Amino acid sequence: MTAIEIKEYGDADQLAPAHRAVPTPADDEVLIKVSYAGVNRPDVIQRKGLYPPPPGESDIPGLEVSGTIVKLGAQVTQYALGDQVLALVGGGGYAEYCTAPVGQCLPVPKNLSLEQAAALPETYFTVWSNIFDRCELKSGETILIHGGTSGIGTTAIQLAKAFGANVITTAGNDEKCQACRDLGADLAINYKTQDFVEESKKFTKKKGVDVVLDMVGGDYIQRDISSLGTDGRLCFIAFLSGSQADVNFMPVMLKRLKITGSTLRARSREFKAQIGKNLIEKVWPLIEDGKLGPLIYKTLSLEEAAKAHKLMESSKHIGKIVLKLEK
Repeated sequence: MTAIEIKEYGDADQLAPAHRAVPTPADDEVLIKVSYAGVNRPDVIQRKGLYPPPPGESDIPGLEVSGTIVKLGAQVTQYALGDQVLALVGGGGYAEYCTAPVGQCLPVPKNLSLEQAAALPETYFTVWSNIFDRCELKSGETILIHGGTSGIGTTAIQLAKAFGANVITTAGNDEKCQACRDLGADLAINYKTQDFVEESKKFTKKKGVDVVLDMVGGDYIQRDISSLGTDGRLCFIAFLSGSQADVNFMPVMLKRLKITGSTLRARSREFKAQIGKNLIEKVWPLIEDGKLGPLIYKTLSLEEAAKAHKLMESSKHIGKIVLKLEK
């Protein structure tokens, strides 16, 4: 099969097509003939040598795919040959064939194409796990979502609104702020011209937000803490501006804040399968009713993986970037 390899750690031009053997599924896995693969920020970090795949996972980048099941592991009974699925994987997505744990495979929502389906797994699993499971976001609460036009951001805005939260988000220009509002954000803050702490406090009438979802870090950390109200929760899922900062923790004590964070890739298959069950039960009906869904910015060919990474690093995109493999 054709796959995209990382020739050596470095810039996007280190991605190149190569020939690999088709993988064999384990007893609790399926083999998927990949139609589309999502591109995510962790792929970029892996390419730079800063996010190695967990033991036992493929070194081929790519954490989400959609396609057709062409082989079943010995213990798999949930699916049949020929079923179309989307899947969260630990690696191997940038390839014509990819194995996936059966618990991390989900049926394609009835109203979505395979192209749209490939844009779901990584962001929906991540957002659900962090803002609903870890931070326990509730209807009527207010969440501040950084990076509102990223794949994570566009997903988080829609999910938070769908479950009754008030949504504040940040973005880097007026066009992106409008895109956030179009997705349902109640307030979109241009972080280059506005102070998100001040604007969040105005929106909440000085109460502060209940949850912050942050993938920036750096000097945002202290400002996130300042944005939170009493019993607020701060969740980190990445540190694009660095993981270290000089922080005054007194507000954490005085406001009874909770600071948490997570990475998904290294979690157990059982943990990810449970998220998948929650998504099928609570989110898939909303997608099938047309109330939310993926926002795809651009679809490129597998051979254009380097171009896709450059686009992601430019931050010009609004929504997801997808690679097409089906002919």
